Amino acid sequence: MVENNNQEELRKLSVELRLFEQTAESLQQRINMMNAAQTDLAYANMTLDGIKDEKDNAELLVPIGGSSYINVKLANVDKVVVGMGAGVSVEKTLPEAKKIVKDRLLELQKTMTSAQQQFAQIVDRINSGRKRLEILYGSMREGTQ
Repeated sequence: MVENNNQEELRKLSVELRLFEQTAESLQQRINMMNAAQTDLAYANMTLDGIKDEKDNAELLVPIGGSSYINVKLANVDKVVVGMGAGVSVEKTLPEAKKIVKDRLLELQKTMTSAQQQFAQIVDRINSGRKRLEILYGSMREGTQ
């Protein structure tokens, strides 16, 4: 009877652990994507900080990917085109653009903190579940000997 209960708990715990591991993997992928977005927004913020001191027609190197750059002349320091989502971009003043980027950074940091806390909780539950599994396996082995 005790062995059947242990086996049932073992099955339930195994299924639960698989679900927790899948959730942890999904959260880790989300955190990685948020890290990439945070880096992107931080670069945008630094670029906007640097541009405010430039004058019209200043020569700049603009990254085009693959560690490659092109020389361009800055046409207008006061206007920035900002992506608003869903493929929509809007022209904003430099201060407005900086505020949008900073607000996005703050929101992303809050979301990331929440995801990291969820991840830590899931990892704790995985670890406690594994410990319980070891105890169950040990008691089942003792029962068969």
